[in-house]
Amino acid sequence: MSSKYNNVLEMVGNTPVLKINNIDTGKCNLYVKMESLNPFGSIKDRVGLKMIEDAETQGLIKEGSTIIESTAGNTGLGLALAAKLKGYNLILVIPDKMSEEKIMHLEAMGVEIIMTRSDVENGHPEHYQSIAEKLLESTPNSFFANQFENQSNPKVHFETTGPEIWSQMEGEIDAFVAGVGTGGTISGVGEFLKSKNPDIKIVIADPVGSVIADAVNNGEFKYDGGSWYVEGIGEDYIPGNLNLDIIDEGIYVSDKEAFHMIDLLLQKEGILAGSSCGTLVDAAVKWCKAQTEPKTVVTLVCDTGNKYLSKAFNKDWIKKNIN
Repeated sequence: MSSKYNNVLEMVGNTPVLKINNIDTGKCNLYVKMESLNPFGSIKDRVGLKMIEDAETQGLIKEGSTIIESTAGNTGLGLALAAKLKGYNLILVIPDKMSEEKIMHLEAMGVEIIMTRSDVENGHPEHYQSIAEKLLESTPNSFFANQFENQSNPKVHFETTGPEIWSQMEGEIDAFVAGVGTGGTISGVGEFLKSKNPDIKIVIADPVGSVIADAVNNGEFKYDGGSWYVEGIGEDYIPGNLNLDIIDEGIYVSDKEAFHMIDLLLQKEGILAGSSCGTLVDAAVKWCKAQTEPKTVVTLVCDTGNKYLSKAFNKDWIKKNIN
């Protein structure tokens, strides 16, 4: 890693890997890639920057363009970072379960925000993706980043996150665990790691109520109206950027387990992690404890807990919402 940069965008990526020492992982060694150390605090800084850079290269945006996106928050922040420094306008359509801290951060960046419902399925006219697509039609000189379908999303993880993990672990990795919001991270990293060693297990960490683990484990799914408080991962459909073919197993994690795990990460490891990180690490620990031989496992601290102080680290909120 360099210690001298010309601008903050050069600081995206090349995050360190950290060993988990004080949480029981059975016979396995568990490592977390600290994506929370990206400039705006999440792995989505990579995606936001890459989608804008590729759109520039392809001539899809130019001076004065407006970028539109539907996001649960972190991709919006990643886009805001790159758009602000490159001089583009940005409109974000956001579901109403997004944390107050993320909204305040976006407002401070001067981003136009449209809030919508989080209790409707994909395809509903008030779903955040539907509203973003409609907004595109009425906004001149606009570009829909569309992280759920945009190939720049898995591409950046195939080109950067995956190779970083492989290099940092010196090829010693038996399993990689990640969640699915858009499918970009697990697809890009998973495809890269499988290209290096097809025996590496790619494991989905999925909130209870989401359909992704069912699709992996059973080959079919039916969304039954489930909901979860963990932000940024879990879906009611299969995103276009998700490559199910490279995924070996899905592990279910309840909200209670996820929020308990982020407490453990803070108290036992000194890691202030976001809510989805609790899902990922809990699933990784479950996978580790199921092994009968020593394995090396990598997962992600995909964003910082600073984004969730009013929720995940608020005792009153936890008592009210997490059973």
